[in-house]
Amino acid sequence: MEEEGEVSPAVQSVYSAVNALKGPNQDLKKLLSFKVYKRRWFVLLVLCLLNCSNATLWLTFAPVAAQSAQYLNVSLGDINWLSLVFMVVAVPLSLGTTWMLDTLGLRITLILGSWLNMFGALLRFCGTPPGEGFTIRYPIVMFGQTLAALAQPLIIFTPTKLAAIWFPDNQRATANTIASMSNPLGILLANIISPMIAQTSAQIPSLLLAYAVPACIICFLATVGLRSSTPPTPPSASAEASSSEPFVQGLKLLMKNKAYLLLLLCFGAGMAVFSCFATLLEQIMCVQGYTNDFAGLCGALFIVFGILGAGILGLYVDKTKNFIEVTKINLSLTTLACIAFSVVSLMRDQKIAIAAVCSLFGLFGYAIYPVAMELSVECSYPVGEATSAGLLFISGQVQSVLFIILLQALTTRLVDSPLSTCGRDVLSWRVPLMVMAGLFTFFTCIFVIFFNTRYKRLDAEEEATNGTRPGSGSTTTEHSLSINT
Repeated sequence: MEEEGEVSPAVQSVYSAVNALKGPNQDLKKLLSFKVYKRRWFVLLVLCLLNCSNATLWLTFAPVAAQSAQYLNVSLGDINWLSLVFMVVAVPLSLGTTWMLDTLGLRITLILGSWLNMFGALLRFCGTPPGEGFTIRYPIVMFGQTLAALAQPLIIFTPTKLAAIWFPDNQRATANTIASMSNPLGILLANIISPMIAQTSAQIPSLLLAYAVPACIICFLATVGLRSSTPPTPPSASAEASSSEPFVQGLKLLMKNKAYLLLLLCFGAGMAVFSCFATLLEQIMCVQGYTNDFAGLCGALFIVFGILGAGILGLYVDKTKNFIEVTKINLSLTTLACIAFSVVSLMRDQKIAIAAVCSLFGLFGYAIYPVAMELSVECSYPVGEATSAGLLFISGQVQSVLFIILLQALTTRLVDSPLSTCGRDVLSWRVPLMVMAGLFTFFTCIFVIFFNTRYKRLDAEEEATNGTRPGSGSTTTEHSLSINT
């Protein structure tokens, strides 16, 4: 009979086992630590350069539409189609692109995108030789634009996927932000470079050459430098299971995910409002006598402050993981900026107010994009990152077309507008702007009130690393031992 206070060897061994399993020990922590590779920054650089280059190809002709129309001997409407072809091509190819990213991998997708981007840029330049005898310039340039448009989905869907499989969990949002914001940076560069080089129609070939050279260099970097789709070892627990769901099965899971569908609808509406703003800014402001130069300045402020806001917010989200709170707050602030723009843009002689509102619109609005892409992965895990993020882009593109058609249909022709700098067609944008602000407010309220989800990817990583069951404070090993005991 054992004396009181003594512990038998059997019980003592159980106690030792319990103490050993209370949280991972040092050796286990070493085994569970994930390695990251410096090569990830090169992969990110290639994607950023490619994204920036493709954006410059998209917007090459818009800032110099008159010069382009004169050189290519077409109308301004035909010049607009050189930009619109990107939207037309992107939507039907988007599902194929998400399948390629999640099935064939990052390397093949980026290399294919870089070659299409290069061939499109070169074909545009080769189709614009000097001289009056060459009469098929526009069809060749349009073909080159189409090839570049084919590359866009391969590039623009990639940031979330790259961040997930190459970067640790405390750098994912930052990597996604850097890669995503390289696209608006390219738009900004196109608005600066195109008017600077092509001051006359004869300089259009020089402009196209200026965009073709970087595309060739980037294609070389991607083809030679990208040696694998994934690092030798995963940087996080979720990276091991990236794209674990088959593509079709992933789509089925997304269609049953209420939180994801709500994000798909509301964030897509936000992207549509941004597309309307960027597309219609000059037409809205010219009615009140604001010049094209001032409209271009407002567009530049919109992008610059957007990139700044996205960078700051990406670093914050990486540290706090407050995806839902950040998205709801920023979406609400963006809605207020949209309402303010719909009011001040209808006033005369309010340059400072308009510039400030456009800056705030970009600061709060652009910052949402990479965070929402990360949130789409968190609420839909283990569906492939390219699938969940890609469908958000598709939703934004489709709603952009619908919003632009709706707003243009709501315009009315003004008989008298003495301050207008619009040319022949002077339209009233009062009703369309109020409708745009109203729609944005409606979708923001729906999202803020009803959206909620748990962070499935972060929960899965915590469970894989620490043995923690999502939503509980105990560990899997402790639970197992208690049952055995």
